[in-house]
Amino acid sequence: MAKDVNRMKDNSGGVKVWILYVLFILASCAVIVSVLMIQYGPEEPEMDIFRSSSHKTTLRPARGSIMARDGQLLAVTVPMYQISMDCRVCKEDFRSRKKADSLEQDWRNKAALLSKGLSAIYGTKSPSEWCREILRARDNNSRPIVIGGLIDHETLQKVKALPLFNEGSNKGGIIIDRKDKRKYPYGDLAVRTIGSINDKNTERGRQYIGIEGSYDYYLHGEEGFKWMKQSDGRQKIQDKDSSWTKAKDGFDVRTTLDIDYQDIADNALRDAIAENMKIEGGCAVVMEVKTGAVRAMVNLQRDSVTKRLSETYNMAVGRLGEPGSVFKTAVLMSLMEDRKVKLSTMIPTNGGRVPGFKTIDEHVYAYERQGHKTMSVLHGYEISSNYIFRKLAMDNYGENPQKLIDNLYMYKLGEAFDFDLQGFKTPSLPSPKSGEWSATSLGSIAIGYFVSETPLHILTLYNAIANRGRMMKPYLVESIEKDGDVRIKKGPSVLNSAVCSPDVSDSLAYALSKITQDGTAKRLKNARTTVAGKTGTARIALDKKKYKVKPGDPYEDIQGRRQYQATMVGFFPADNPKYSAIVTIYSYLSDEVFYGGTIPALVFKDIVDNIYVLDDENGTKYTETGKMPKVIAKELATSRNGKVPNLNGLSLMDAIYAIENDGYVCSYSGCGLVSSQSPAPGAPLKEGGTVTVRLN
Repeated sequence: MAKDVNRMKDNSGGVKVWILYVLFILASCAVIVSVLMIQYGPEEPEMDIFRSSSHKTTLRPARGSIMARDGQLLAVTVPMYQISMDCRVCKEDFRSRKKADSLEQDWRNKAALLSKGLSAIYGTKSPSEWCREILRARDNNSRPIVIGGLIDHETLQKVKALPLFNEGSNKGGIIIDRKDKRKYPYGDLAVRTIGSINDKNTERGRQYIGIEGSYDYYLHGEEGFKWMKQSDGRQKIQDKDSSWTKAKDGFDVRTTLDIDYQDIADNALRDAIAENMKIEGGCAVVMEVKTGAVRAMVNLQRDSVTKRLSETYNMAVGRLGEPGSVFKTAVLMSLMEDRKVKLSTMIPTNGGRVPGFKTIDEHVYAYERQGHKTMSVLHGYEISSNYIFRKLAMDNYGENPQKLIDNLYMYKLGEAFDFDLQGFKTPSLPSPKSGEWSATSLGSIAIGYFVSETPLHILTLYNAIANRGRMMKPYLVESIEKDGDVRIKKGPSVLNSAVCSPDVSDSLAYALSKITQDGTAKRLKNARTTVAGKTGTARIALDKKKYKVKPGDPYEDIQGRRQYQATMVGFFPADNPKYSAIVTIYSYLSDEVFYGGTIPALVFKDIVDNIYVLDDENGTKYTETGKMPKVIAKELATSRNGKVPNLNGLSLMDAIYAIENDGYVCSYSGCGLVSSQSPAPGAPLKEGGTVTVRLN
């Protein structure tokens, strides 16, 4: 019996051991599961109370600059700042401390001083108005209030030095939000060519205009991102536990535009048409003969309400129209290249009448009355005779009109070739096989009707004549650059290496020179250098939905009024062409006739004279002198050490940022990286002083 009892005691001890062993195993498993849950399982909802939430923030790249041919900035992104104020700062803290009323009153006294400073800087409200707004927001525990509009870096330093704001965000409540703003240093000059981008959500989506739009891919850069969270001091700081991608700044675009030439063309056109309310607007383009580089492109259109002229639409590339007599040059080129006529070829006058046309060429008729039975092609070209060109086209291409059309296509007058701006319209040339073709179509084409061309197409043809038959493609962008380093080289390209033979181009250049001496463009006879060119006067077909058109005449309303497109196109100097140019104006519906030999020719002459004077190769450079007003230096409040930063090896944009961030003005030359600077690094310089850098 005793043995059985002892045996039972031994068994109970073993059971206890096994129970303890099982409990230990279960506890170990629970610990392991808890560790895994903590490491990989969902977080406890209560943890969000102790952790700041993060949100993804897009890092916007700095948009690249658009430059003139010499590096002058035409469009640049500059940092601007929006100031806000959290008026609730320290309010709760004051209540928990001794002398709470005294601390609060001291804050309010500083707010009154701040209000005086804000009134002086922004000028939009009186000190009392600012003070009331700040204290009202504090009393009502309102959200941060916006302080004025965008300010530049220099003004930001003044604002930061004001009472309260000089204590920072935690004590003074200042909130600084940087906003990059696109600036155009030359204002409206070439603004339509430089362009813009509308970032607002519209029915059409993002709108691209000018170089800003066409080269947005390069200018924009690549966006980055980072995760932000709020600190205990209510400031947004980067969440270092999260990944982030740095933004890549955009490339710079160097254009072919010459600011001086652009200014000359703009002033010439603006001065000529600003006061004439019968003119809707006009365009002027200056192009380099050998390369096709566009040195100036002006587009002025009158506002229907204010009547002011501004660059709102690029007519040079986007407005199609019947060009009129400037198109006769293309027809004459075709005739001469096909060896059908020469300038000396004599044409019977026939009383100025062409079969099938009701009109009589009064100039030819008068010439015949003087005893002349024939007229040379050159003379007909000089006086821009419609009779001569109608007869030439119909006599020589009447049996095969497609030959003329094929030649015109070869002259690029029937296609919208690749160009640096979007919206370049495709011209229109009729087909002899179409239902619109009639017995008079060939005669209409010969004088610049029944076809549609942009001013840039016409200029491209005349530029080819100046270049002895070699047709260059017009272009506006020289290169895509990064910190002065050329990444993509654009430059000249050829549309047609030989639109005509050198002897034909020489003959046409001679004939065009005669037109400016004795023909319809004789207002250019006394220009500072010789000019070869042609005038064109064309009626504009009226919109039947807008006007009551005269039956049988699409160019005239029932009151006898018409609209005109008047053009002067050519190149200079005539004997050694360097530049080609075109000036086109568009009239409103009126009873006045606008000829290419009047306003366009005078604008053309003004452009020629001023470019000639500006060109150092032509001798003395004329300059104006005058008294400069006295400039009084003004000390600016600053918290910096007043010493010039070390800029050696920096890119242009980095150097500009460093200089302006220290309150100085940047002057630069060259391209590449900073190789030298003046004053030297560390030299004392008052805020507002100029730091000159040389890039290489």
